[in-house]
Amino acid sequence: MLVFWKEKIVLLAVPKTGTTAIENALANKASMIVSHPPELKHAPVYRYNRFFRPMFEKACNAQLETFAMMREPISWLGSWYRYRQRDFLDGKPNSTKGISFDDFVLAYMKGDKPAFANVGSQARFLEPRPNGTKVDHLFQYEDVAGWTGFLEERLDRKIDLDRLNVSANQPLELSKAVETRFKRKMHEEMDLWNSIGVRV
Repeated sequence: MLVFWKEKIVLLAVPKTGTTAIENALANKASMIVSHPPELKHAPVYRYNRFFRPMFEKACNAQLETFAMMREPISWLGSWYRYRQRDFLDGKPNSTKGISFDDFVLAYMKGDKPAFANVGSQARFLEPRPNGTKVDHLFQYEDVAGWTGFLEERLDRKIDLDRLNVSANQPLELSKAVETRFKRKMHEEMDLWNSIGVRV
């Protein structure tokens, strides 16, 4: 999470949406950087609403807008799948070594997910709160021109991004049957991503 006090905007770090690279590029501009622990670095809307928003509003008398990105859901799962293929996870319950991408996605759709497929939900991360707290500026992760243009204008600076924390670029194969089942069962994820659209 990055807080830009002067510009009155907070970047909420949805996991696997390039936020490490954004943090690296904009850290010297930010008023506040929350990089640890992961539960706070990647604070979803409900946690931001509960802890950070009251602090900004009550202690500092400030209304801040929020920014976040959402990645195409199957691509997002693919990034998690690749990340958990890394050697340092070998032998651990959350390793995806020896598991096909089909089986990973099928496991993700279960109510009681095994550890290797328990990676959260973008729709849940971004879900608005009953008091009206929501992401004010939501972009598709794939719309690089859209969200970089927005941030450059809002923060009045050019943004040069490095590729950081990137998983191995191995090919992913998802069968049509599993893809169809995912899009039907996890339609909240797909519907939200499709609703964002590309900024023109």
